[in-house]
Amino acid sequence: MDYRSLGRSGLRVSVTGLGCNNLSRSGTATETQEGVDAVVHAALESGITLFDTAEMYGGGFGRSEEMLGIALKGRRDDAVVATKFGHSDYPTPIEAWGARGSRRYIRRAVEGSLRRLQTDWIDLYQLHTPDPITPIEETLSALDELVREGKIRYIGHSNLAAWQLADAEHIARQIGVERFVSTQNEYSLLVRDAERELMPAAERFGLGLLPFFPLYNGVFTGKFTREGGPADSRIMQRKRSLLDTVPWDGVEEFERLARERGVTMLEATFGWLLSRPVVSSVIAGATTPEQVRQNAAAGTAWRPSAEDAARIDELFPL
Repeated sequence: MDYRSLGRSGLRVSVTGLGCNNLSRSGTATETQEGVDAVVHAALESGITLFDTAEMYGGGFGRSEEMLGIALKGRRDDAVVATKFGHSDYPTPIEAWGARGSRRYIRRAVEGSLRRLQTDWIDLYQLHTPDPITPIEETLSALDELVREGKIRYIGHSNLAAWQLADAEHIARQIGVERFVSTQNEYSLLVRDAERELMPAAERFGLGLLPFFPLYNGVFTGKFTREGGPADSRIMQRKRSLLDTVPWDGVEEFERLARERGVTMLEATFGWLLSRPVVSSVIAGATTPEQVRQNAAAGTAWRPSAEDAARIDELFPL
């Protein structure tokens, strides 16, 4: 496993991370604590240190955090735990009347996450979606207080636009509080909008990018074709129509390129992502230990040459 700094910070993370959205999800091997333990322990044994969850992940509010906390019992010091608060589109037992970036919400949310994760601290605490009501000064000040109290170590955000990233950076400098060190945004071979403004802004201000949906819901695992894929997969069960929107000509040509280089499509996808500016870690979900091990190996298997990168750009233009 390789490790990188998360943005300009001193926080080192594995280049392959484990996305914990599947923990407690019905119909998966990680629906049970036994299944979660197997996946988390396989990740640790593979050198994965970054575990990314959120208060609203799982089959119920807080369930992913709860199961991750149990799985990490006795191994907490081996993990970098990242969680998120304040997603605007999901129900929460914490009433905030729409202001989920407020000091009131943050104070209650962090205590809940610490309790569920069975930990004294959270390594990376992230604002899940922008809060249109609360001034970013208040959000930053509340997070700064938590850093000073030792409840969280670093702060990040998710789903912010480039202008919001820059605004938060300048305001944090003006008022003298902790600055965000990471950003989570959708980024993959099929969704490259982040390259236009977000990634240049992240590079300018020293934030590490943690792409979500990096494998485009599993399309780039190599398990899916024009005809479909595994019957028990989330795509086939819940998002079958997504396959109809995939540019299969490009995907199939990319798979041929991977074979020419002696790697799998999964390994080529990880390699391309980790060759991109400011990407600190590729966080991928998994429901079995074997998937974890494949993802961990993919993080170090291959990097594209300049010629390869140019060819990939032709297949999946920005």
